[in-house]
Amino acid sequence: MKVGSTVRLNRPCLGNDSGTLGVCYSVDNDLGRPSYGVLFENGNHDGFSPDEVGLFLEPAGFSKDVEGYQFTNVVKLSHDYDQGVFDAALLKAGMAKLTTSEDVPLGGSL
Repeated sequence: MKVGSTVRLNRPCLGNDSGTLGVCYSVDNDLGRPSYGVLFENGNHDGFSPDEVGLFLEPAGFSKDVEGYQFTNVVKLSHDYDQGVFDAALLKAGMAKLTTSEDVPLGGSL
């Protein structure tokens, strides 16, 4: 998974129902293991380890609209969400047919 990857929850999480869309806004390797920041349709966000990605998320596609997003802090993330920075990515993911994990690998890059 990389910044711009879109996902669907496969179980409830952070006040979101199963099937809720999200977009990866950051990939962090500071602790020697990847952590993926995902922002959901309702504005909630969280970081997921590779194991948690496999448990909670299914690939939904990729959006070039946010692939260059530079995460700095959660205040700016919230502001960017309010300003609609992620709207196009989430809208496109909602209209796209759900792909298989072979098409968009969550643990690797496209």
